[in-house]
Amino acid sequence: MSELTESNYKRISIINWLLTVPMMVLFAWPYFYGAGLIGLDIFIRYIGAFIFAAPFMLTILHGHVTMALGSGHRHHYYNWMNEEKPLTYGLFFHPMFVKTRFRLILLMVSLLILPIGYLLGI
Repeated sequence: MSELTESNYKRISIINWLLTVPMMVLFAWPYFYGAGLIGLDIFIRYIGAFIFAAPFMLTILHGHVTMALGSGHRHHYYNWMNEEKPLTYGLFFHPMFVKTRFRLILLMVSLLILPIGYLLGI
C-alpha cells in the first residue's frame, strides 16, 4: 500500500497548500465584484469573498485527497494530519472543514452578508 505512506501524505498536503491561494482567488473574485456592484465597503467585500470562496476551495481539496488515496483511505490522511502533524501540515485542514454541513454554513453566511451589508449601508 504505497499510497498510505508518510511521504505520500506530505506530497498531498504540499500540493493542497500550493493550490489554496489560486483557488481562493478563482472563487472569490465573482463575490468581490458582485459586492462591489451593490456598493459594499472594501473590508466587507474581502471578508465576504473569503468566506464565499472557502467552501468551494475546501471541496476541491477534499476531492484531491479522495482521488489520491481513495474514499476508503482518506480518513488515514486526515488522522495523520491532525494527530501526528497538527501544527504543520494539518494546521489549516481541520476535520471539521471536510464536513458538508460546515461548508454549506460558510456559503450561507457569505450570502447573508450581501443583503445585510446592503441594508445597513456598510
